Amino acid sequence: MTADERLEQAELLYERAVFGGDSSAPASADRSLDEVEAHLALARGRVIHARFLEERAEDARELELFERAAELYGRLGDVRGEGEAVFWVGAFHQVVRDDIDTAVPAFARALDLATRAGDRLTMSYALRHLGFTEHMAGRLDEARAHLEESTRLRRELGFLPGVAANLVGLAYLAAQQERRDDAAALLDEATDLAGSTRSHGVLRWVAGAREELGLPGRAA
Repeated sequence: MTADERLEQAELLYERAVFGGDSSAPASADRSLDEVEAHLALARGRVIHARFLEERAEDARELELFERAAELYGRLGDVRGEGEAVFWVGAFHQVVRDDIDTAVPAFARALDLATRAGDRLTMSYALRHLGFTEHMAGRLDEARAHLEESTRLRRELGFLPGVAANLVGLAYLAAQQERRDDAAALLDEATDLAGSTRSHGVLRWVAGAREELGLPGRAA
């Protein structure tokens, strides 16, 4: 059901309550409106997060929106939605606040919820960010395992920009583990995937990785 349909349903339920004397209608209307609010809160929070990545200025509304979405999805019994919202709570703490201690439990819970719901996309995001935390802690083998599993899921889904993004992270890991040929191959594949999907942001990450790691681009 679309947001417009849920709003229309809430209006009809209002009329059933007021004019038809249906005492159960308000509770049903609340559920419809909670679904709309949860979707809107999650979407608006993600837009604010994208703006943070560009401007690097924290907006406290981001966390409020993600926490509100998680609360509403939980109340609705929407495990998939709750898992996605909880992931974004973790992403806020990791990316915006640099608060790993708070982020990791959120990622672990998001992974559990997404696994229960069969939501492979959110699973891939949670695994990616858990991989980042392992990388930052110097646990390179664990980081690689998380990122490789995330990449496997993204390949299954055909989420090629996400695969390319993960390959950049795997290239950094490969370079740190003295697997420079692997790192170069990973960046070459990331370039192909990002180019074919017009993922210009990922192409910038690839270029930055090549420069930082001292790896030239593939010969034409």
